[in-house]
Amino acid sequence: AIAALKLGAARAIAVDHDPQALEATRANALANDVADRLVVLAPDDCPEEPADLVVANILAGALTSLAPTLIARLRPGGKLALSGILADQVEGLCAVYSPYIELDAPRLRDGWALISGRRRS
Repeated sequence: AIAALKLGAARAIAVDHDPQALEATRANALANDVADRLVVLAPDDCPEEPADLVVANILAGALTSLAPTLIARLRPGGKLALSGILADQVEGLCAVYSPYIELDAPRLRDGWALISGRRRS
């Protein structure tokens, strides 16, 4: 979320279930002068409005179980980026997301992968 704000996003919402992660995110936003454009929330407090971009950097198991939630939070045509994925987990995650997301070719680096794409209309 902070990187998106540094690159020009008007507003971002950061969501995490770990209170320490939320506090660290708030501190990083202050240190990067973007705190006025960042909302930091627990999952239960996340707004229902769809987003233009959803980024999730968590393990494959969580990305699988959260797929319906992440997809529901993304507007049609919105961009999705998933990371924290081991290269050998790409095929399984692509199978989960491909019915809803027009996937780009996965990007691989040092055994890790990025899966991205746009939500189908």
